[in-house]
Amino acid sequence: MAIRRPSQIQIACIPQILKGRDCIGGARTGSGKTIAFAAPILQKLSEDPFGVFALVLTPTRELALQISEQFAALGASMNLKQAVIVGGMDMITQALALQKRPHVVVATPGRLADHIRSSGEEAIAGLRRVKFLVLDEADRLLTPGFAEELEECMNVMTKSKNRQTLLFSATVTESVMQLKESFQHVFVHEVPSNNISIPDTLDQTYLFIPTHVREAYLVSLLSLPVNENKSAIVFVNRATTAEVLKRILRSMDVRVTSLHSKISQRERTDSLGRFRAEAARVLVATDVASRGLDIPVVQMVVNFDIPADPDDYIHRVGRTARAGRSGESISFVTERDINRIQAIEERVGKTMSKYDLVTENMVIRDSLQSTSNAKREALMDLERENSGLLRKKRKVDAR
Repeated sequence: MAIRRPSQIQIACIPQILKGRDCIGGARTGSGKTIAFAAPILQKLSEDPFGVFALVLTPTRELALQISEQFAALGASMNLKQAVIVGGMDMITQALALQKRPHVVVATPGRLADHIRSSGEEAIAGLRRVKFLVLDEADRLLTPGFAEELEECMNVMTKSKNRQTLLFSATVTESVMQLKESFQHVFVHEVPSNNISIPDTLDQTYLFIPTHVREAYLVSLLSLPVNENKSAIVFVNRATTAEVLKRILRSMDVRVTSLHSKISQRERTDSLGRFRAEAARVLVATDVASRGLDIPVVQMVVNFDIPADPDDYIHRVGRTARAGRSGESISFVTERDINRIQAIEERVGKTMSKYDLVTENMVIRDSLQSTSNAKREALMDLERENSGLLRKKRKVDAR
C-alpha cells in the first residue's frame, strides 16, 4: 500500500489496541486513522478467527464503502470475509451476507438497525459476540440524529469484558470524551488544542459577496486560469442547492457531478467514482462527502454555504491538503455568515485571508448574465421534473 512509516496516530494507537485497551483516537484528516484501527483488528483476527469479529459503524454510505476497501487491501492475504450494510442496497442480499458470519461488518447505524428490527435472529446472531466495536467519525455518530439507531445497534451486542471499543474522529468533542468514563482501560490520543486538525499546508481564504450572486462568483472562481484545471469539491448545505449548482455548472461546460442524499445509492457511487477517476473535475456535495473520504485528487474546497457547526468546516476542508499535500479552501461569506465565520476562526485558531483573484468587475463582465440565465433554466427544469414525479406518485396512489 506504499506506506513506508506509520503516522503519529498509528504509532500511538496500534500498540495499545493490541494490548487489549479501549481507545479514543483523534487526529487531523488524512492522518491514517482507518489503518490505526483496521491493522490491529486484522492482527487479532489472524490469531483467533471466528464469526463476526469486528463491527465498524460510520455515519455515511460512502465512508462505509471506503473503510471496506481498506480492510480488503490490508486483509488481502488472509481470506478476509466482510459485509457492507448500508442504505440504498437490497435488504435480502445484506441479510444473507450477515447470516454467513463475515469477519468484519461495516455499517451505517440506520440500515443495521433496520436489520435488527426485521431480518430475524439468524441474521443478527453473529453480532452478539463481536470482539471489536468501532465508531468511526464518532463525534457525528454521537449526535442526536443517530441516537436511536445507535442505541439499537449497541443493545444487540452482548455486554462483555473482552470486547474492545474504539472511537476515532478528526474532532474529539465533549460527547466523545464523556464516554471515557464508561471504559475501564481506555487509551486516549488527541490532537493538541493548539494544532486543531487543520494541516499547515492548507491555505484558508474567504470571499465576501452578496447572497444572490454567489453562483456567478463560483463560475468566475472555477474559470480562472489558475483554477481551470484544478479538481474541487463545492460544499453546500442542502441537496436542492447541490442539484441546481450541478446543472448551472454543466450548462457552463464545467465537468461536474453531484453527491447528496436525494439521489440513489448507485448514482452516489457512480458520482464518486467519476470524480475519483477525474472524469469530473468538480464535485458539488452536501456534508455526506465531508467526512473521512480520501480523494487524493482534491486540490480545492469551496464552501458555497457556510456550515453552522465549526467542526463541519474542519471536516470539509480536510478533503484537501491530505497526507502532507498542499491545498486551498475558499469560503463564500455573505452578510448572514459573519457570526459563523468568527466561530470557525476561533475554533481553528487562525484568521482566514481574503481571496483577491476574483473581483466584482470580473464577475459582472464575464459571468453574471450567463449564470443568471443558467440558474433560471435549472430551477425551471427541476420544477418540471418534481411536478412530473408528483403526478406519477398520485397515479400510483390512485391505483
